[in-house]
Amino acid sequence: MKKAKAKFITFEGIDGCGKSTQAKRLVSRLNNEGIPALLTLEPGGTKIGSYIRKILLDPKNKDISELTELFLYLADRSQHMKEVIAPSLKKGMWIISDRFYDATLAYQGFGRGISRDFILMLNNHICEDIRPDITFLLDCPVEIAIKRRNRRDSDQDQIRFEQEDVIFHEKVRKGYLWIAEQFKDRVVIIDATRSVEEIEEFVFSKTKELLLRS
Repeated sequence: MKKAKAKFITFEGIDGCGKSTQAKRLVSRLNNEGIPALLTLEPGGTKIGSYIRKILLDPKNKDISELTELFLYLADRSQHMKEVIAPSLKKGMWIISDRFYDATLAYQGFGRGISRDFILMLNNHICEDIRPDITFLLDCPVEIAIKRRNRRDSDQDQIRFEQEDVIFHEKVRKGYLWIAEQFKDRVVIIDATRSVEEIEEFVFSKTKELLLRS
């Protein structure tokens, strides 16, 4: 692959869709091609963010209000932009993020019912002119994602959201599909029921297309 200016790629989807696996695989493929790529995540991509992540995902914090949840995610993103994303892109690094601002719109907008326009306004203020070059949305039925979560080793940090009912996760999935419809130039929907290897090859092929367009 030829050398290109830094790109910002995000992975999104409901819990259990397989996005984290694909984000790690893409970073590995890019580094093997000689392209400096950094894997990061939200929430928790910075030291301060790791503390915020513990608050957000701790099952003991089940009484956290919708707006408190939203502002904690936004605080994490603000720090993430300042410490990791903006400076790394400036240095020429490719950034691969496991979740970014689409997750806030899907989870807090559609899932919690907070105003989408309000969330979009705040995200725009935090991110300024930095936007993902491409977003891979791994989409699968909620029941399949739940089965996958139940099979994997229990991640204690994820329990608070995994305790939400099916209706909540259906709303989140609907939100992601709405986002994909609104931002067709950026969001690529992937059938997350395909094999890990098939998805990896598809993601890499789309990434190469992005490289060739630069």
